[in-house]
Amino acid sequence: METTKYIKSSTLTAINDSKGYLFMKRLLDIFGALVGLVLLSPVFLIVSLAIKFEDPHGNVIFKQIRVGKNGQNFYIYKFRSMVTNAEQLLDELLDENETTGAMFKMKKDPRVTKIGHFIRKTSIDELPQFINVLKGNMSLVGPRPPLPREVDEYSDYDMQRLLVTPGCTGLWQISGRSNVGFDKMVEYDLEYIRKRSVIQDLKIIIMTIVQLFWSKGAY
Repeated sequence: METTKYIKSSTLTAINDSKGYLFMKRLLDIFGALVGLVLLSPVFLIVSLAIKFEDPHGNVIFKQIRVGKNGQNFYIYKFRSMVTNAEQLLDELLDENETTGAMFKMKKDPRVTKIGHFIRKTSIDELPQFINVLKGNMSLVGPRPPLPREVDEYSDYDMQRLLVTPGCTGLWQISGRSNVGFDKMVEYDLEYIRKRSVIQDLKIIIMTIVQLFWSKGAY
């Protein structure tokens, strides 16, 4: 992994001015999201019914404000995997955080529902983000979009994660996900930004699909 701490301005300019790459990336995003929505529509139906069966009064889809490219806020969509008042309960659990930096992760999070444990472990809860990809506020591959409260704790170095469109998957996810601390996640994200290419995006997508059958790093 490269040890350069900050992304050079010339590198960033080349990345954002690469119209050919950005055009191909957008085509890949639209094609991949549409194919995913069609092929996985039975999964959407089954998961939606399971969530409603466990908690008839809660919403199937959970939406939450995240921070995207250049600090722009947007709503991210996920299958609801927690109790409906999960956000209100978070303050009581912050001392139980099992990761480092500006993130919260807890292996035995009491807010997670029974069906939630399964869809989080298999990353099925992330599937509604295909809608985000079609809308353009997310890509299939890129840094994961953080919460506003997490960004409030970012250093200038960490803020570099927000230089590109966030993604559904990335180097962090295929390199350990929840088992990787915040600082290492930032390193992976900046490495991805420096080396972005269609080939790299395809490799990450393929690795993500392969890891869905193991899912050892998700919780």
